[in-house]
Amino acid sequence: MADEGGTDGQAEEFEYFFSGNVKYNDEPLEGVSISVSGNGFEAETETDENGQWTLGVPEKEAYELTLDEDTLPEGVVVEDGQSTVEAEFGLTKRKAVNFFLGEGQRVTTDYGAQVLIRVVNGLNFGLLLALAAIGLSLIFGTTGLSNFAHAEMITFGALMMLTFSTTLNVPVWLSIIIAIALSAGLGWTLDAGLWKPLRKRGVALIPLMIVSIGLSLALRYTYQFFYGGGTRQLPGATLPREIQLGPILLSWIDVASMATSVVVLLAVAFFLLRTRIGKATRAVSDNAPLAAASGIDVDRVIRIVWVLGGGLAGLAGILWAYFRPGVSWDMGFQILLLVFAAVTLGGLGTAFGALVGSLIVGLFIEISTLWLPSDMKYVGALLVLILVLLFRPQGILGRRERIG
Repeated sequence: MADEGGTDGQAEEFEYFFSGNVKYNDEPLEGVSISVSGNGFEAETETDENGQWTLGVPEKEAYELTLDEDTLPEGVVVEDGQSTVEAEFGLTKRKAVNFFLGEGQRVTTDYGAQVLIRVVNGLNFGLLLALAAIGLSLIFGTTGLSNFAHAEMITFGALMMLTFSTTLNVPVWLSIIIAIALSAGLGWTLDAGLWKPLRKRGVALIPLMIVSIGLSLALRYTYQFFYGGGTRQLPGATLPREIQLGPILLSWIDVASMATSVVVLLAVAFFLLRTRIGKATRAVSDNAPLAAASGIDVDRVIRIVWVLGGGLAGLAGILWAYFRPGVSWDMGFQILLLVFAAVTLGGLGTAFGALVGSLIVGLFIEISTLWLPSDMKYVGALLVLILVLLFRPQGILGRRERIG
């Protein structure tokens, strides 16, 4: 039985626990690092002098537990390379997980391979972040609104995907299409029912931003009321990583996510650069009064931008649910600050700036884990944002406003 010493704080915070013993030749090993991850949660602990460990988790779901072989004595490894195992609770609130040790030579990943692996993960995260950031940037460019409810538009796409694919058993491909369409419909509804009437009444941008914060809170807790506070998985979210490219291991979900993001981003670029309504969108973003004087229907352009932004946010939510993995009521809020950071870093109101900013944020977050603790990786991304803005306040692709 695992020693529960040192877990009194966890007992107050968590209801479910993984525990185990780490021994070699019947001798307990102290200071061995054990970590748990899954459903948007991460934690780490070390074995005590008796080789025992305990980790509390917030939900009764499946998690991955990893023993850091670098913390084992020289010449001791986890048998069959099973340093990471998936564990799930049964009928009780405690699950015993043990790692079987033996003699062997430890295989380590060289520094260059670690960088390459994190670059690929960073690109994957940066691309899905770009889908959300471009929609937010277009809305800001055409309306001047900093929409904090964009986080809930991201969550909405994932929740609709969960509803149709898991609850209603609709095929995955069709569920994705329905979820994106409903997300685009949410964008249309929010503009038609809320934002356009407020614009017509001449409400200033600061009150509009406060309204968006209130809308964000209302939607977020509505999601929690109907879907609960737990985390649920989309179909195929736990597929093994069986595609190997040198040191890089990918799942088919990873490949599909990156390919989808690239195709959609190219389609958005074509829309903005080559289509008539796309050029009108850029004109409204640059100077709405001048665009209106030129005969452009500004309200129609803004409505299209809201629909496009909603659809992109919904798709980003689906891909984020696979990347985490898991769907929860506040998942969009978890990356809202990173989305705003990407938009600001690239240049407020510029879609291509949002893309560049998202890729930089995504890459830095993943690569920084080579030097920073995983809990600090988001802080590092925001530090890069501050440093860039100190030298280029308008962002990478933004234009400096002229005064006077």
